[in-house]
Amino acid sequence: MPHEHFHVHGPHDHHLEHAAEHEGADSFAGRMAVTTAILATLGAIMSFAGGDTIAKAQLYKNNAAIAKTQANDQWAYYQAKGSKQNLAELGAILSAKPEQAEKFQADVEKYKKQKDDIKAEADKLEEQSKQWNERSDEEMHHHHRWALGGTAMQISIALAAIAVLTRRQWLVFGVFGVAAVGVAFMGLALAGI
Repeated sequence: MPHEHFHVHGPHDHHLEHAAEHEGADSFAGRMAVTTAILATLGAIMSFAGGDTIAKAQLYKNNAAIAKTQANDQWAYYQAKGSKQNLAELGAILSAKPEQAEKFQADVEKYKKQKDDIKAEADKLEEQSKQWNERSDEEMHHHHRWALGGTAMQISIALAAIAVLTRRQWLVFGVFGVAAVGVAFMGLALAGI
């Protein structure tokens, strides 16, 4: 007896044959797959840029803290010189001998000059701390733009998946609308706004 092949077509087979004969491939799902890949790529870029900006913000904040600590050290040094100056002034006033008074007065002048130099250094460090803080704040602002853009891309990808599963064409408008918001945030981040 010759072996004859017996094959029962299931609903899935029928759908594939119908698609092959009439449409080729599922064009809606294909378009959404390409769209999702593009959105995922943009989202990955935004995520990377957001991570970069947060790292810079933290580095700049750390630099601000270091400069502030150094400035505080200078102010403590300034106060110590001020105390020495006060003691020298007191010594000059209370000295019984003129040569001792002259030595104390010379010390007063020395401490005044040292205090001026220390104050200049402390002020410079305070300004550096302020500048580092401003740069950190700026990077945080950029980070928020990147993060909002990346979040919009993730929402857009989720909408694309729902659109494919439900076959709702109107959801595609939501996909592109939310993606446009993400791209707008990306543009703001790139422009430094």
